[in-house]
Amino acid sequence: MSDTKTPETRILNGSEIVVECLKEQGVKTVFGYPGGAILNIYDALYKHQDEITHVLTSHEQGAAHAADGYARATGRVGVCLATSGPGATNLVTGIATAYMDSIPVVAITCNVGVSLLGKDSFQEIDILGVTMPITKYNFIVKDVNKLAGVIRRAFTIAQSGRPGPVLIDITKDVTAADCAYTPMEPETVALQKSTILDQDMETALELIRKSRKPFIFVGGGAVLANASEELRTLAHRIQAPVADSLMGKGAFDGTDELYTGMVGMHGTKASNFGISECDLLIVAGARFSDRVTGNAQKFARNAKILQIDVDAAEINKNIRTDASIIGDLKVVLRKLNAHLDPINHDEWIAHVERLKEMYPLRYDKSVMTGPGIVEAVYQMTGGKALVCTEVGQHQMWAAQYYKYTRPRTFLTSGGLGTMGYGLGAALGAKLGCRDMGEPDRVVVNIAGDGCFRMNMNEIATATRYNIPVIQVVINNHVLGMVRQWQTLFYGKRYSHTVLNDSVDFVKLAEAMGAKAYRVERMEEFRTVFQEALELGAPVVIDCQVNCDDKVFPMVSPGAPIQDAFDDTDLKIEVK
Repeated sequence: MSDTKTPETRILNGSEIVVECLKEQGVKTVFGYPGGAILNIYDALYKHQDEITHVLTSHEQGAAHAADGYARATGRVGVCLATSGPGATNLVTGIATAYMDSIPVVAITCNVGVSLLGKDSFQEIDILGVTMPITKYNFIVKDVNKLAGVIRRAFTIAQSGRPGPVLIDITKDVTAADCAYTPMEPETVALQKSTILDQDMETALELIRKSRKPFIFVGGGAVLANASEELRTLAHRIQAPVADSLMGKGAFDGTDELYTGMVGMHGTKASNFGISECDLLIVAGARFSDRVTGNAQKFARNAKILQIDVDAAEINKNIRTDASIIGDLKVVLRKLNAHLDPINHDEWIAHVERLKEMYPLRYDKSVMTGPGIVEAVYQMTGGKALVCTEVGQHQMWAAQYYKYTRPRTFLTSGGLGTMGYGLGAALGAKLGCRDMGEPDRVVVNIAGDGCFRMNMNEIATATRYNIPVIQVVINNHVLGMVRQWQTLFYGKRYSHTVLNDSVDFVKLAEAMGAKAYRVERMEEFRTVFQEALELGAPVVIDCQVNCDDKVFPMVSPGAPIQDAFDDTDLKIEVK
């Protein structure tokens, strides 16, 4: 006779079913903001507050970004909640951010009752129609008997294949209606293997064996696939230099001798030149963003291109490939490594090393700058911090000057480029580290002053729950990246990019309960940052830097990446 106990069926209302399904999925922390339509679910959460922690953010967008940051930091599904109407629409930017970067998030919203749908009822909106283009899948639940099945399916969809956000909209009467609920074990999400074809593998192996100048380009898919070890093995087995995209940071160790830095508009010259000279480009989980390729017609034109991706839609979408393998990256790389003997490319490696020596990243160390601040954070955290960013110059400096040795340690909005993303994501990431057994992990959000204005209300969330994130504001009193473009391409016509007003970030942060500092010199920053590391509380550091500091190298929009230039090249051109 089997000892397996039959799950107990109970009669629960829809709100209780939502909470029970979240518990089934192992959800420990959710982020949200209550309202009338979702009130029943919040009542159920109140009864289960010892099992699921709810974090009340200052704005629904902060909740969406926090769920996103939680997912990126942990590899688990992030969960956010919002009420109908404006509550639901306030999630949209966060959902779109997750969609563009393939992040598994489940957003749960509630709507008016079924009888009120389509009647322009108070706080009614067709959130399914709004989010259809920016979700992997979305549902509206009008029958309580279907609720548990929809929630379970949503979590499976969010995690399977190419991950992404899923929205569940539940009518208010469903949250109050009763039905039978039977617990279930979460569905195991299988790795995508059936699309890995033997013929594609043989073609890839032949290309790799014949190559004399291979180069590996790593994207965010390598992070999502947890393929770091397999990437390292491949790179060293075939002696191939490795560059990454913004989203691929940490998938390959940034301190490894084969690493050349980021590729693309603000990539290193070594990466851009190396990819332009290679004869085989192995693309691991990257989608050839325009910020990576520059002029797509001239991208890696000397190379055959082998693209490995879990999503068949990405093959030949932006760049024509010579070969491709569709499937889970970790599985594909394991198969390739198993059939590859060590290959010597000493001459090619030596050439790329010379490129790295000839074109290092440089900045002025006599004053406080964005790169100097990022390098100080790297040194003072031993390279072990989890770094979040907003979007702009500071984001590029954080990608260039912090060496990421582990995946899921650099969280940034790559595809959508969402100003206001970082602080919410940092809160989610810090709580995710706690849930994963790393409560002491240092989490730093690096922002520009323009971005910080968009989400600084989440400092109040940090202080309410005493979430000890360190907020570094690289404050140049302008919209730095836009100003950089205006300087280089718009004749220095600084249209609405100057923020030189009376806003005092230190006073604002203190008013929200955080410890705050303003610094103007690097030695001040180091002293204050050390205090922040030891304080164990939310800290804001307002760093005053020059408004005309620029991110170099840079590729002009529409130019090929081999035309990367820096300040030295500009001075030569002036002469």
